[in-house]
Amino acid sequence: MPKMVRPDRKTLRRAYQGLVALSVLALVPMTWAWLGSTDHRAIAGTAGWLDRVPRTQAALVLGAGLYDGRHPSPMLAARLDLAAELYRAGKVRALLLSGDNSRKDYDEPTAMRDYLRGKGVPDAVMVLDYAGFDTWDSCVRARRVFGAERVTVVTQEFHLPRAVTLCRTAGLEAFGVGEDSAVRFAAATYVYAAREFAANAKALADALILRSDPVFPGPREVSLKRILDQSGAPGA
Repeated sequence: MPKMVRPDRKTLRRAYQGLVALSVLALVPMTWAWLGSTDHRAIAGTAGWLDRVPRTQAALVLGAGLYDGRHPSPMLAARLDLAAELYRAGKVRALLLSGDNSRKDYDEPTAMRDYLRGKGVPDAVMVLDYAGFDTWDSCVRARRVFGAERVTVVTQEFHLPRAVTLCRTAGLEAFGVGEDSAVRFAAATYVYAAREFAANAKALADALILRSDPVFPGPREVSLKRILDQSGAPGA
């Protein structure tokens, strides 16, 4: 039987240091997202949350999946309910609904608009972005394509630091409001929260290293500007 060779203490120490370095490196994107969004986010339902939300031009509502290709998933419906609440409270003047319409049989923005229409939100204040294929694309397109400057990002709490930091990196003055999905969608929330480690790494690469362009970078849209011009509300 061959004799096992035990690694010496120097080799073990280097291996340990390497593991520590990898662990720290893995936390860098998450730390970047958290620090980049500090003081720029609120959790719906907590004490005084609505008072903390500034008045902005638009709520940027990020897509979160459809059932049967037509109906918003429970998480997406929660985001839309929150966006409608912000609109009724006068915190936003328009709703920018950004989602995936990469296939003819899958249209997130239209499903989002139809849901909000059923909640009494007028079509005249809703703008649809059919090429919000991921968070970075939605943020960049909100600024470059739709001309937004100040937005309130609407998503779930676990996604909030990344979404706000990406939008601020894209040049938006962004605040974020998160829905506490852990109360109603505990299992799904834990899965998505775990995925945030990899998602934050991709986000950091897209925003700071690659400076990636959206899949569809244009052309320029004037629909949001038209709504803002018509509303004429000062200070947002």
